[in-house]
Amino acid sequence: MHETGIPWNDPSGERLRSWLQMERDTFYDESRIAIVPMGFCYPGRLPNGGDAPPRPECAPLWRAPLLAQMPNIRLTLLVGSYALVHVLGRGPMTERVRGFREHLPHYFALPHPSWRTAGWERRNPWFASEVLPALRWEVNAALREAVSVE
Repeated sequence: MHETGIPWNDPSGERLRSWLQMERDTFYDESRIAIVPMGFCYPGRLPNGGDAPPRPECAPLWRAPLLAQMPNIRLTLLVGSYALVHVLGRGPMTERVRGFREHLPHYFALPHPSWRTAGWERRNPWFASEVLPALRWEVNAALREAVSVE
């Protein structure tokens, strides 16, 4: 992402698109999908190899004004613990993802699709059998609704 300027242009993005069963062209279609980060700057790496958290002042400063410019948002995917905590408050990521229905129709809770999630997915087989089909249905319904309104 840092070399190309394209968000999710890495293995995590490939995994996210596979979860969605979405072609790259659709995923990057700015007329249909907005990719809004929790911070507009890369916060660097943690000693354990993961990304550092977004700077705490970033999202409160710009997020609400930016989202106000997008009044037709049908569904927001909360991807990863930082997004989950910012929007839904503190709570265990696994419980948030398993309870995704509690946050519909506005939000869909997801883990971050990094390589580390592969082990989490193996320990939580309900993610593939319950969450991913619902995710695909909700995203496709939101995209269909957006087309029918336009």
